[in-house]
Amino acid sequence: MSFNTYWYLGLTIISSIMFIYICKKKGTLSSVLFLLSLVELAYLIETVIYIYGGSYEYHPNIVKNGGFYDSNAGAVVSNLFTIPVIAAFIASFQLKWPWIALFTGLLALIEWLFIELGIYTLNWWKIGYTSFGLFFVFFPTAKLIYRKIMQPSKGFWHSLFLFLCTAPILANFQIFPIILLFNRYYSLGLFKDTARETTAFLSVYYVGITIILIAFIKYIKQPKYLKYIVLTALLIIINVSLDKAEILHSTTWWDKAYYILMPLLVLRIAEGISKRLTVGLGRWLKP
Repeated sequence: MSFNTYWYLGLTIISSIMFIYICKKKGTLSSVLFLLSLVELAYLIETVIYIYGGSYEYHPNIVKNGGFYDSNAGAVVSNLFTIPVIAAFIASFQLKWPWIALFTGLLALIEWLFIELGIYTLNWWKIGYTSFGLFFVFFPTAKLIYRKIMQPSKGFWHSLFLFLCTAPILANFQIFPIILLFNRYYSLGLFKDTARETTAFLSVYYVGITIILIAFIKYIKQPKYLKYIVLTALLIIINVSLDKAEILHSTTWWDKAYYILMPLLVLRIAEGISKRLTVGLGRWLKP
């Protein structure tokens, strides 16, 4: 394990401990689903500024010779653990502005330290941009989402929260095998770096598939198995079409089967999430 990896691992451990504390105090189910909504919020922001905007690069040395995939591994530490967990902590305990300022300053200090250590590089991004976004946008939005998602939801809010809770599950199932096993890549001619181009394509692809899953849950009611049959056929068509168009390039025998069957599992998980959002996550919230 390299010097860089230890720092990112340390952040992951600290974030995990903080989240375990949240679960213990507030309840595991409500905390996990709320955290997922914040993870997706972070993913959407990172899609714009990090993947397409090239704002900064992470250097955790987790994926050997991985290039942009290694940077993605560092982004996972930031956007799956550190920032969403801190936001969940602030929102779950409804902490006031002094605490928000304290955590914002702490994250700015960590960002500065990682730059000084050479394990994180800014391109056109500034630490001040991060601080502004966290203090005025991300953390306050987390508090608003928390109050709303704990209540029973239907219509637009139900669809929105179902998307936020489901999308990061699908995204992680999509990207982790590629980062670790290099089982497929996409080529569209957007970027010279194949890893970045693959990540850019997936950042849009998983959002589209998630929207399809939500539509199936909300509009295909009976018979229950019909949505799984239609989804399977649709995923086969999508994968074959991308392959024929020479956008998708599989490098393992199991690749296509995985990306056809895996969304079926996510659909099943999303159905369970949908039922819980309908009655409100506050039902499982500890007093």
